Amino acid sequence: MPVAQETELTDFATALLHAAGYTPDEAAQTARLLVWANLRGADSHGVLRIPRYIEMIKTAVVRTGQQPNLIREFGATCVFDYGKAPGAVAMMHAAGKAGDLAEKFGIGWCSARAISHAGAIGYFTTQLAGRGLIGIAMTASRPLMSYFGAKGEALSTNPLSIAVPGPGGADPIVLDMSTAAVALGKIMAAKDSGNPIPKGWAIDANGTETQDPHAVAAILPMAGPKGSGLSLMIEVLSSVLVGNAVIAPFLHGEKKGGFNGLMLAINPAAFGDTSSFLASVESLAGAIHALDPAAGSDGVKLPGERGFQTGRERMANGIPLAKGTARNLADAAGRLGLAVPAFLQ
Repeated sequence: MPVAQETELTDFATALLHAAGYTPDEAAQTARLLVWANLRGADSHGVLRIPRYIEMIKTAVVRTGQQPNLIREFGATCVFDYGKAPGAVAMMHAAGKAGDLAEKFGIGWCSARAISHAGAIGYFTTQLAGRGLIGIAMTASRPLMSYFGAKGEALSTNPLSIAVPGPGGADPIVLDMSTAAVALGKIMAAKDSGNPIPKGWAIDANGTETQDPHAVAAILPMAGPKGSGLSLMIEVLSSVLVGNAVIAPFLHGEKKGGFNGLMLAINPAAFGDTSSFLASVESLAGAIHALDPAAGSDGVKLPGERGFQTGRERMANGIPLAKGTARNLADAAGRLGLAVPAFLQ
């Protein structure tokens, strides 16, 4: 299995995206997001996405060189239209705006209308946690997942992330979850690696559960009606609220894609003493860590903790890439006239 160092993988990802048409800044921001996911072990949201991102440029699902267009600003809220800009760029801009509003008003909400695929959204909430703020992010897109009790695709796998600052420079607590039984990227990763998928992840065209990643017609919602209900509400908050609905037009026959997102920042200082809040977070984290592990458990961990541990290991030992992912990246480099780096050979 090929192994890459963080810097060389980021440089190569940046070069691929730039050669495909991303501006230098867009390519760099997107590469950092993708490699961040790889570092944390979320390979389904890492550089395996690059061939699809290149395709999105060709089909105008992503448009480069767009400038944020302020649609509305009202107190601690704002709405920007990003003109289908790369998701990493749009969501980082929205995170920055939400953070600035939170520092001024105690809370900040920035809706990101007309973006593109935003990857592992825990990246953006982690940035806010680094500013000492609580970060919340959601994104919504076209149907990929079934609605509980219905056949076929109806909703997206709309993710939710919440990040809370860690006390004394400790890692933040970061929840980053899909509303589906599994993220689409994990099915893509199974295709790349040639592995079957577990039962309960997806259904085929007949509505029957399948373990063949190539036969997937729709992903199943997590926890049945809870997953589809949460996804539906994220569509309302991210898309319907800002006048850019995705799901209803699609289900009514307008078979087009679309992405929207939102960033919410909360300033702990608006609710009391920040140091007391962080001390309470530390106390809560300690209480969870002190729980007796269940039989067969490898330890009791906080949300995001495993990812930070994996990140430190991969920074030291390199980032492993599935053979299929390495092959696809090498093929993309060849088509774009770039040299294939040694770590892919």
